[in-house]
Amino acid sequence: MMNILRFVRRHTEENFIVASLVLLILYFGFATEHFFSLVTLTTILNQLPALTVVTVGMTFVLIVAGIDLSVGSVLGLSAAVVGVATVGLGVPLPLACLIGLGAGLLCGSVNGLLVAYFSLPSFIVTLGMLEMARGLAYVSTDSQTVYIGADIQALAMPIPGLGVSIALIFSVALVIGGQFLLTRTVFGRYIVAIGTNEQAARMSGINVRPYRMLVLAVSGALAGLGGVFNAAYLGSADPNAGIGLELSAIAAAVIGGTSLMGGRGTIIGAFAGVLIIAILQNGLAQIGVAEPTKRLMTGAVIIVAVLIDQWRAKRKPG
Repeated sequence: MMNILRFVRRHTEENFIVASLVLLILYFGFATEHFFSLVTLTTILNQLPALTVVTVGMTFVLIVAGIDLSVGSVLGLSAAVVGVATVGLGVPLPLACLIGLGAGLLCGSVNGLLVAYFSLPSFIVTLGMLEMARGLAYVSTDSQTVYIGADIQALAMPIPGLGVSIALIFSVALVIGGQFLLTRTVFGRYIVAIGTNEQAARMSGINVRPYRMLVLAVSGALAGLGGVFNAAYLGSADPNAGIGLELSAIAAAVIGGTSLMGGRGTIIGAFAGVLIIAILQNGLAQIGVAEPTKRLMTGAVIIVAVLIDQWRAKRKPG
């Protein structure tokens, strides 16, 4: 019995996340007619890839005690690059997707360079990149949606007999790989150490700058991948894509146990946070909640997530 109680205490956060998921599913399942259906399940799952990959990158940045406010705009820019390269320049789709990923990686690398080697606050740098990337998305597309077509939609279409998309399978594999990288590699141990106490990490011999730059570069690249997945889901490149996505990614990571103060977080937990946000948004839509009210409730979730993070910090020993 004592062993069970100790296990429960050690896994309080995980239990809270699982309980939240179950309660949301039960509530919307009984509040609507069609929530407990295969169509709803596959719809929710196949909407996850873009937010999932962006949240993975955001989680790494938060763990190292940074923040990346540019991911939504970088996603929109990367989608725009794919659309312009494919439709406007006749670039083959696989190469266009790689160019879109490269655009995201470039934005993230610029963020990382300025933060790590010029000692600028990540909040300010990524806020600037948020505006720059969105502006470039508008300029490159003349502020018009670029219709790419069915070829890219194959990434987001459910696989016959399986019900889930290639994009979802890839994003779940990325979550598993990210969790392994965080918990089983030197890279993961180092970024946790930097986020926990940067000065102590420096004194222990860790060269902090490359790791700070790398996590922001990874965040940019994954936002670029999110742009490819978003374009696949829509069948087009919308220069407005990803507006506000950075808030959802931060909320998902924090709900999943990542600290805004750095030094703590898991990729699996962040993915659970993505599921909570996706179920909440789809459930609210099914019960007929208007878009302004959905935004109000999503904002409330973000505030609650921050309050929970502060509560965790106060409970932390020392």
